[in-house]
Amino acid sequence: MKSFIYFAGSINKYKYSQLMPSICQGTWDCQICPKAVSNAITHVIYQRGFHKPAQRCEENFILFLIKGEMLVNSKEYAGTMLKEGEFILQAIDSTFEMLAMLECECIYYRFIQPELFCDSRFNHIMKDVSPPLIYSPIKIVPELQYFLKGSITYLKGNKVCRDLLSLKRKELAFVLGYYYSDYDLSSLVHPLSKYINSFHYFVIQNYKKVKTVEELAQLGGYTLSTFRRIFNNVFHEPVYEWMLARRKEGILDDLNNSAYSISEICYKYGFESLPHFSNFCKKSFGASPRNLRGQNRS
Repeated sequence: MKSFIYFAGSINKYKYSQLMPSICQGTWDCQICPKAVSNAITHVIYQRGFHKPAQRCEENFILFLIKGEMLVNSKEYAGTMLKEGEFILQAIDSTFEMLAMLECECIYYRFIQPELFCDSRFNHIMKDVSPPLIYSPIKIVPELQYFLKGSITYLKGNKVCRDLLSLKRKELAFVLGYYYSDYDLSSLVHPLSKYINSFHYFVIQNYKKVKTVEELAQLGGYTLSTFRRIFNNVFHEPVYEWMLARRKEGILDDLNNSAYSISEICYKYGFESLPHFSNFCKKSFGASPRNLRGQNRS
C-alpha cells in the first residue's frame, strides 16, 4: 500500500512538473542564465563626501534614499537636500548632480518607458493635475519601504532574471499607484513627459539640417555616445538606422511628389555626385532615381 501511495505521488509530481515548468529551467545562477537581463533595481552605498558631477541622464531613474543625506542639484531639485526616507525622479536627458553629505544607502530604479502607471492614470495626471510649483522630494510610505527592503536582499547582482524583474516592476507600479495621490505622482509624470517630448522634438526639428549622427549630437550639445544611448531609449532603435530610414522616405517623397530636379534632390540629401546618388537608389530601392520617378509618374 505504501509503495502504491509513493508511486501515485511520483506521478502527481511528474504531472505537476509538466503543467508548471520551472522558471529557472535548471539554471540556478542568474548571472549566467540566458534569461538574465541587466538589473534595473540596484542597491548602492556612497561614502560621505562622494560627488557625482553634473551630467545628462541617459535613462529615467527614481532615487530612493534609505539612509543618510544627499545634496542633489537639477532643474527640478535645485540645491535640494534629499533626506533619509525620501525619493525623487530624474528623467532621461535631464542634468543631475549629487553630493553625499553623510554615508548614503540608496536604491536606484532605472527604466526607459514610463511603466509606473496605466495609460489612463498617466494621461489623467498630465491633463488634469498641474505640476508642482516647487518640486520637493516625496516621502517613502511604509508599504514602499517594505518593497525596497525586500528588494535589497536578492537584487544584488549586475544581472537578474527577467521574470523576477518584471514582477518587481509591477509590484513597484502597484505600490506607487495605490499609496500615492495624483498630486504626489505629478512630480514623476510631468518631468517624464517634458524631457522625453523635448528630446523627441529636438530630433524631429533638426535631423534634416545635418548629414551625420555626429553633427546632430554636436548640435544638441551631446557627446556621441550619450546621444546614441538617449536616442535608443526614446526612439527604440539605433539613431543611424532611424536617420537612414527618414532619408530614404524623404528621397522617395521628393522623387514622387516634388518638382525638384534629380540633381537638386541629390544635393539636398548630401550626396557628393549624381553617380553616388544613383548607386544609393539602386541599392536601397532597386532602381535608379530616373526610373523611380518614371514608375510613379507613368
